[in-house]
Amino acid sequence: MPGVEYFHMLNGAKIPAVGLGAYLISPAAKMVEQALDTGYRLIDTAQEYGNEREIGEGISAWLEKDPKHKREDVIYTTKILGSNQGYSRTWSSLKESLNKVKQLGYIDLVLIHDPLTGKKTRLETWKALQEAVDQGIVKAIGVSNYGEHHLKELYEWEGFKYKPVINQVELSPWLMRNELVKYCQDLGIVLEAYCPLTTGAKLNDPTLIKIGKKYGKTPAQVLLRWNVDRGVVVIPKSSNHKRLSENFDIFDFKLTDEEFKELSHPEAYDLYCGWDPVKSSR
Repeated sequence: MPGVEYFHMLNGAKIPAVGLGAYLISPAAKMVEQALDTGYRLIDTAQEYGNEREIGEGISAWLEKDPKHKREDVIYTTKILGSNQGYSRTWSSLKESLNKVKQLGYIDLVLIHDPLTGKKTRLETWKALQEAVDQGIVKAIGVSNYGEHHLKELYEWEGFKYKPVINQVELSPWLMRNELVKYCQDLGIVLEAYCPLTTGAKLNDPTLIKIGKKYGKTPAQVLLRWNVDRGVVVIPKSSNHKRLSENFDIFDFKLTDEEFKELSHPEAYDLYCGWDPVKSSR
């Protein structure tokens, strides 16, 4: 299997183009360990998912397997739940999150899970996260579900010190968000796509199937490649070992410009895993 591709973040670190989304995966620790054995080096969870401790156990088990396995090679991500946002609540919940994975020593990446708490709370949360970076317990910080106006608010804030390295949003050929993607990429913010497989809703798409047959790939692998080809990190989730391996096996082909265009539906904006806080005016 060819080596994983990486993108560069604003803090100078690299992030793998494919990671494991840990929402509702089971058994979480075992799946994370298997993912790392497969070659994954990016694991994405959240306070909301309720499995931070298990994710940490999976990473630890993998690290203990082989002296060649290094902590610095794994990017562990969690997110601050909406009800935990605000300066003091962020600090309190962040300490809890760190305690659950204390064997890891630090958290690589912490995201604000959503912007729905309002301007004052969002900025207080960012203040706390910046301090966590200064203290070395968090290596990088970013956001999730942020629209352009949320990012502008952050960049214009007088207390702004560290730029967000990631904006994690739902992206697929049927939810392209071209303006937001360009806005973030112009700022150097790496886009990270959750639900990149459309929760299976489009896996029977004839174009996906046709292109997959050409490359000897599944529709899911073609979908993941579509996002990676536009410079977007993907974090598909799976509790199935076979699909875990398939989702990672996308580095031996690339879509042609014509295939990328054929798969793209820039006019579509109606395929969601759930909600769309990016459009929120709050």
